[in-house]
Amino acid sequence: METALLVAIAAAIVGLFAWVVAHRPKVDDGALAEAVAKLHEDQIALAERLRALNETTTAVQGHVAERIDKQGEKTTQTLTQLAERLAVIDAAQKNIAELSGQMMGLQAILSNKQARGAFGEVQLRDLVTEAMPQATYEFQCTLGNGARADCLLRLPNPPGSIAIDSKFPLESFRALREAADDAARTLAARAFSADVLKHVKDIAEKYILPGETAESALMFLPSEAVYAELHSSFPEVVERSHRARVWIVSPTTLWATLTTLRAVLKDVQMREQAGLIQQEVRKIVEDVTRLDDRVGNLQRHFGNVSKDLQDIRTSTDKIVRGAEKIENVELGEAIPAPKLTEPVR
Repeated sequence: METALLVAIAAAIVGLFAWVVAHRPKVDDGALAEAVAKLHEDQIALAERLRALNETTTAVQGHVAERIDKQGEKTTQTLTQLAERLAVIDAAQKNIAELSGQMMGLQAILSNKQARGAFGEVQLRDLVTEAMPQATYEFQCTLGNGARADCLLRLPNPPGSIAIDSKFPLESFRALREAADDAARTLAARAFSADVLKHVKDIAEKYILPGETAESALMFLPSEAVYAELHSSFPEVVERSHRARVWIVSPTTLWATLTTLRAVLKDVQMREQAGLIQQEVRKIVEDVTRLDDRVGNLQRHFGNVSKDLQDIRTSTDKIVRGAEKIENVELGEAIPAPKLTEPVR
């Protein structure tokens, strides 16, 4: 833009000069030559300034183009990062939507008593099958009184078989958590306590059978939140369950209990195998004793063989010495004849 302005100024100067020449007054030739020379110098100076300005403009344009390229690269990089983050956000939104759908499905399951019971039984099944040997448990086991336990742990006496039943007092627990004031919370707390104690009573009556099961049973709460609320806010309910010999467990505490029972089972198996192990050890001791006797016999046999070899060596030494003596005997010139006592006839 500045270049165009300077060109316009130069054109205006040239036009003005042409007009001045055309309408100049009559002057002498010396002054005119001087004016022309001065104008020529101004034109040269103006051309130099135009060239310098053109170089400056070119440099500025190159710098601006470079800045634009860098800015374009940075903008492209920023847009790429923004697109990646938007993709991550989009994936997170999809996950949140899926999780929301799963939560809605879980809520629908928990709102139905039968579905909620099945949910607790499935969780109980997963924990037991993961922690215990297959031969030590049975699901949906019917006892002698006709009651059917969700799971029966077949343990040796003592303690004997232990029944586990899954219970989930969700409605009263929700009412307790959603209570708006103290009065509503008091009523909800009473309802929650009553529900839990009813479950405890049912388990004690159905699943603790003298001579068939252990003297206690387990009540499985498939929710850590319900278990924590029960133990933190209702200790009297927990104490009454203990007096009824019904132990309330959550997924975490049930896992710890099953792990302990598995260790007890291993100890019992080791005790049962202790007699067999001792019998096998006695057999090994007898075999070692027998082997020691045989080694002794073999050693004595080797001793006899060694003595016989020593005797043979002694005999051969004597024979060799006798042979050497015979070899070293020197024969004389004559050997006198023996004298006879009777005449020869």
